[in-house]
Order: sequence, then C-alpha cells, then structure tokens
Amino acid sequence: MLLCYKPSSDLALREANLTPSLTFDFANQDEVFARGFTILQQAVANRAFPCASLAVTHRERLVALKAFGHFTYEVDSPAALPETIFDLASITKVMATTSMAVLLYQRGLLDVEMPVVGIVPEFADDESGASDMRRGQVTLRMLLAHSSGLPAHLRLYERASTRDEITLLAASTPLTHDPGTRVEYSDIGFIVLGEALVRLADERLDTFCQREVFGPLGLARTGFNPLPEQRALIPPTLNDQGFRPRMIQGEVNDDNAAAMGGVAAHAGLFAPAEDLAQFAQAILNGGAPVFRRESLAIFTKRELHPAETTRTLGWDTPSQTSLAGKHFSPGSFGHLGFTGTSLWIDPERQISITLLTNRTWPDGNNTAIRQVRPEFHDAVMESLIHL
Repeated sequence: MLLCYKPSSDLALREANLTPSLTFDFANQDEVFARGFTILQQAVANRAFPCASLAVTHRERLVALKAFGHFTYEVDSPAALPETIFDLASITKVMATTSMAVLLYQRGLLDVEMPVVGIVPEFADDESGASDMRRGQVTLRMLLAHSSGLPAHLRLYERASTRDEITLLAASTPLTHDPGTRVEYSDIGFIVLGEALVRLADERLDTFCQREVFGPLGLARTGFNPLPEQRALIPPTLNDQGFRPRMIQGEVNDDNAAAMGGVAAHAGLFAPAEDLAQFAQAILNGGAPVFRRESLAIFTKRELHPAETTRTLGWDTPSQTSLAGKHFSPGSFGHLGFTGTSLWIDPERQISITLLTNRTWPDGNNTAIRQVRPEFHDAVMESLIHL
C-alpha cells in the first residue's frame, strides 16, 4: 500500500489545499453508544460474525471508533482492533470505481451517457458471436446504476484465469433483460465499467485511485493487494474448499476479483474503519480536495428510472426495508459489501456510519448480519439524536 502520491491534476481542487480532517471525540463512546455496542457484542457472541470494527462521524467529529471479537471463533485467535484492516468487498464499487468515474467526469473525460460499445468495442457482441442491437443502447449511466441488463454474477473464474480473459467474458456476457427496464445489481456490469474507466484514463484502477483519491485524502491504509507481511493483521474471510483450497486471509474474498489479480472494479479494496470515516467526511464536506460538490450531487442523486430503483450512479439509497435502518434521511446514500461491510452517509444530518465485519467466515453461508445491520444503525442514529 503506497503512502506517497502525486497531487491531483484537478487544478481548482489542488489549489484549495484542503485536506479533510476529523476531530477525535470518542472518549465517552461506551456510554453514548452503549445500545449499539451491545448489539455488536451480542452478534459476536451469537456468531453472526467473528469480529467487527466501526466508525461513526457526526458534524466533523469522529464520535465512535471501536472493535469487537476475534479474527475467527477460536478463543486464541487475534483480537480485532480499531485499526484492523478488512476486505471491503463491494464497497470497492464506491470508494474506488465510482470515485474514479467522478474524477473522470470532472475532467471532461467521461460522459455518463456514453455508449459502452464506444469505449469497449468488445461489448458489441455476446459470447456466442451473435449481434444484439440492444447492447448498443447500454450506457455508462446504466452500468453505474445497475440497469444495463447484465446479470448479477457469473463464475467467470471457472472459465478464465487472467484479467484480460475475465474482462472479455464479462464484456461478452449476454443481456438478461432490456437495458434500462429493470435494476439488477451486477458485478458483471461493474467489471465492464472498470474496463471502460481504465481505457478512458489510460491507467489502472489501483494506481489511479492511490494517487488521485486515497493519497490526497490521507487514507494511508487503504489499497488493493495488501503486502504479504500485512496479511496476518487482516481477519480471514473464508476457509475455501473450492477455487482456492486454503484460508483466504489478506487476499480478496471474491473469486472473480482474485482471478483478476486482486484489482477489480467490483471488489478487492482493503481498509480500516477510520479510513472509511475519513472518506465519508470528505464527501460530507463537499468533496475537497478530491471531488467537486456539484459532481458529488450528480453521482449521489437517486436515479429516476427504472421506476423501482433505489440506485444512484454507483451508490444505493435507503428503502423501506433497507439494511441501513429507518432513521437515515431521504437524501442519504451508502453501500454494502458481501464480506459483511457497509458504509452509510447522511448529508442532511452530517452523519456517517461504517461497519466492517468478516461475516463470511468460515464458509460464506451465515446471513445473520441482515438482522444486525438495521438494529445497529437504528441504535446509533437514536443515540446521535441526543448529542
């Protein structure tokens, strides 16, 4: 994980010379967030996940930073700490991929209405070689908003072993429905989106984001492919009996991302809770020194079509049955990760809540976090009302 970076080429933001900062104010967190902390302690005891780390920001203050549990369910397993680094899974889609899209948009290199085939010509035909006129209708907006018509997930790693091979398979995946007519959350769509962004920027996702996003925001512990010596400090996510017959620790849990070398647009990013809090605070502050406020407004506004969508350009928004709970404002946005991670941001109330877990240990089948997430978010939001 690189600690140095070249300043952003966005002159207006660079000259602003603003770095987001949080005032640490969590001395009384055990008292203020007693109910929320109890929910997580009980979740660990009930084996919803082996460990968890959280960060809460409120009005430019880091008001909670806490960890619970151990890396695995064994009693001699290392204890999780607030600085423990987690596999973020699909939070990669917003912290890395969507961030890259916003920056390319700001620099005039990306138009969300661009047809995908104009950037990735391989997208024009499906894997059978047949021409599907609908594919020419798919835009970058649709990929970002998960309305492209591509399926949710495919085990591409079973048919390919390199980044280029998997990208080609994703780009030639047949559409399962007409573009723009329904929402289907799609890793496949984000793999295609990632390739489009790489071609627009003429640079890999990881190096671009390190220099242009993580470095300027001071996210020194955020990155792809942790170093081998860091792996023992990262909770394992899977005791794999299949594609990679070993304990998956410090390498991306997602098999397609692993086959792509650990750097993918849909998964692969690692970070501690505090780094997510800093990222969220930059957004709450209007985006400086990386993003422009007006750009963030475009990418975090809920799409109007399809009618049932809760998606923005990259992010999700709360719904009636949202795992974010019932207290986030209508203009809030966030994202979940398969490994048991989440980040939710409420601009109206100036709140962000990060929850990182390794709920997939040992086999990925445990879904108890679905009950924990909304209960925890509600408890934290109700505590913040009294601050």
